[in-house]
Amino acid sequence: MIRMRTLILLVSAAALAGCDMAPKYVRAVSSFVPEQWPQGVAYGARDAGTVGMPWRTLAGDAMLRRVIELALVRNQDLAAAVANVQMARAQYHTQRSYQGPALAANGGATIQRGLSGPAIASTADTTQFAGNVGISAFEIDLFGRLKNLSRQAFEQYLASESGARSTRLMIVAETATAYATLAADRELLAVARRQVTSSQETVRLTRRLHDVGLVGGDGLANAQTVLAQAQADIESQTSLVAQDRNALELLAGGPVDDALLPDGLGMLDAGIGNVPAGLSSSVLLDRPDVVEAEHQLKGANADIGAARAAFFPTISLTMLAGVASNSLASLFNGATTTWSANPSVSMPILGGTNRGNLEHATAQRDYYLATYRKTAQTAYREVADGLARRGTIVRQRAAQHDFVTAAAKSQAIAETRYRQGIDNFLTALIAQRTLYSAQKAEISLVLTDVANRITLYQAIGSDDSL
Repeated sequence: MIRMRTLILLVSAAALAGCDMAPKYVRAVSSFVPEQWPQGVAYGARDAGTVGMPWRTLAGDAMLRRVIELALVRNQDLAAAVANVQMARAQYHTQRSYQGPALAANGGATIQRGLSGPAIASTADTTQFAGNVGISAFEIDLFGRLKNLSRQAFEQYLASESGARSTRLMIVAETATAYATLAADRELLAVARRQVTSSQETVRLTRRLHDVGLVGGDGLANAQTVLAQAQADIESQTSLVAQDRNALELLAGGPVDDALLPDGLGMLDAGIGNVPAGLSSSVLLDRPDVVEAEHQLKGANADIGAARAAFFPTISLTMLAGVASNSLASLFNGATTTWSANPSVSMPILGGTNRGNLEHATAQRDYYLATYRKTAQTAYREVADGLARRGTIVRQRAAQHDFVTAAAKSQAIAETRYRQGIDNFLTALIAQRTLYSAQKAEISLVLTDVANRITLYQAIGSDDSL
């Protein structure tokens, strides 16, 4: 048994000393992604310092934070991502186990009866007991095949972890965006209802003036078109609000209590933070989907090493040590000791799949390299787009708010002049339509601003709280 333990140690040392035939991995993102964020009229000033933001800081609204917490617990996409990590970890553990010898023990008994004499008058029983422990077909990894297969499984495991992190970022961002969309559509529904109330009053006034001959039929018809449009908008917005809630509850993984739903964008607009982007685009190297793509590329490198090692001899070792006795009581005391070692070597000479496997592994590495580059470039473009929107949205919102204020004054003046008989109804109608459109556009613009802040949070991908 001492000799067997010594041999096992030698085999393990040989396995650990195997060479590595995988290509050396060198990160070179700067060659295809600019080092700095773009600059120009559309982009605001950039501040050096902390990059990214924890989602609880991003979502300052308490009700939104609660909905996001529900999503992070109940969302089924996230549950699937977590299960995928567990599967990848199990596969890595399985592949890693092949690098070390596996000991197996077995025992048995053989009972044999012999017959003798011309008339078969006597019998003789022979009983043999045996116990064995050994290693079966253990591959000595001199050329790093098993090592690279294990590394590939490990990189896949790390990629799945980054994928789960990317999924969590996506769930936070999509839940917040769905919540903001619901808030905006509820606010648009309220505006449409106010417009219906105002238009009904205008129709009543116009009908009275029409009945006494002060307004023609075209004026009454024009007033009725504004009312009908607002009534149609109510039905449209009612449908959108219901669909928005359905989308939010799908992300949240179940029903969301009415008390957690927003009435409008006011509090939400003030509660969604501006995510700092820093000066350098190197932050993208830590974005979860970019990290995931990089681990997949590293795993493909390891596959090449395993494919190259397959061209070299494979050395396997089977060892067995045991005891045998014709008495179970003396099996481990004074029994006969047996020991055997059966090394074997195999090497491909002609034919086989090795060349095709290497070509496939090389092409797969090129695929994951292109995917890694495209993922980094896409990340850069998403952040750049978000920064461009953030650089102009404040000025656009200010201009749109001034437009709504001016339209409201214009509508009030036109309505007064119409009631006093100074102007015709067409002027009041145009002012009314202009105000209604301006109010809806302002709500949409606020939603665009809020959604852009959320998108930047996801695009930068830096959140240590996940």
